Parts: sequence; C-alpha cells; structure tokens
Amino acid sequence: MKVTLVCAATICGRISPVGYGSSLDRRRLEGIRDKTQASIMGANTLRTENPEMRGTKGVLNPERIRSVITGSGVIPVTGKKLFTHGPEPVVFTGEDKFSALEAKLEGRGRVVALPVGPHGLSLAGALDFFAARNVQSVLIEGGARLNYAALAQDVVDEIMLTVMPYVSGDHESNTLAEGPQCLGLPFLKLELLSCEPLATGEVFLHYRLKRTE
Repeated sequence: MKVTLVCAATICGRISPVGYGSSLDRRRLEGIRDKTQASIMGANTLRTENPEMRGTKGVLNPERIRSVITGSGVIPVTGKKLFTHGPEPVVFTGEDKFSALEAKLEGRGRVVALPVGPHGLSLAGALDFFAARNVQSVLIEGGARLNYAALAQDVVDEIMLTVMPYVSGDHESNTLAEGPQCLGLPFLKLELLSCEPLATGEVFLHYRLKRTE
C-alpha cells in the first residue's frame, strides 16, 4: 500500500493558520485525492476547520473512504459537513473511546477501534482496515501530530509539500510535524523526486522517504 502525506507550509515550516494556499495548491490537493482511495485526517483539523475532502471539481467519490483519527475521542459532529455530505466517514479511535463515540455519532459515521501504537494510535492498524477493503493508496492530510505519528511509525512513502511564499515566525503555530523527539538520527532523510516553482510564488515539492538499508 502506498501512503502519501500532503501538506502546505510557510517557508519557516508553519502549517497554521490554514487557508493561505492558492487555487493552484487547492487543485493539486484535489488531484491527489482523485488518485488515492482513502484519506486520514487528524481530529484537530476537523475541530478547527470544516473539511469534506472533496476531489476535483468538488466531487465526493462515493467509493473513496474519508476518515478521521482521534486518540481523545473529542470530535465535533454538529455542523460538520463530513458527517452530512457524501459517503459515511470512518472515525478511528482507541478501544476506550469506542462506545462513547458510537453513541455520539448516532449512525453518522463508522467507528473503528485501533490499538495504541508508538506516538498515538496504531496507524498500521488503520492501514490494515483499508487493506481489508482493497485500498491500495492512502492520503494523510494532517495536522502536525498526525504527520509526526505517521512519520514516527514509518508508514509514509512519499510527501507532497507546497511551500507557500510567507514567513510566520509564530512559535505557537503548528509545524509540519510535531512530537516529543527527533525523527531519525537526527532527521529522516528524503529523496527529491520533483520541484515545480509557480508564478504564485509557491513551490510544489515531491519527496520519497529514504528507508534505512
């Protein structure tokens, strides 16, 4: 299974607040969704935004699985389009939060319990869920803690990064990946597959994770 992490960040690595990407960046994200069979989004992204994970031209593919992962079990439901538009979403959570989330969703999403893994819930367990449904490509749509967990658990194959022409400098804003320690010794190594500068000042970068031999 191929797992791609997609993100847009300022040149200082900040991913919040969102909404500063251009229409070209939006179309890039929608195109990546079109080419993948499932998405995983962190619960904090759902709490702060109102995502639907639509593809090109605003289409919600009825065969594509949209999912949210939450360790705390705290997710908003009322007013969130994810639970009212398109196919039923999947909500991954811990075994201890399963019953409460099922009651809260009231049939508006499928709750799936995951074991605890390093740095959060086991993303390998989420990928096993997708594999059992013949999913061969998964998109991780952030935020910072989910990105960190995915990289720390070594489930990411490629990163699609848009560098936006802004500087934040706000130490309280989320970065691309945030966790308790360095990823790698001291870093994870990437191989650049492509680099596309745009007239908007953005740069589309495509990386592959370099696995340790």
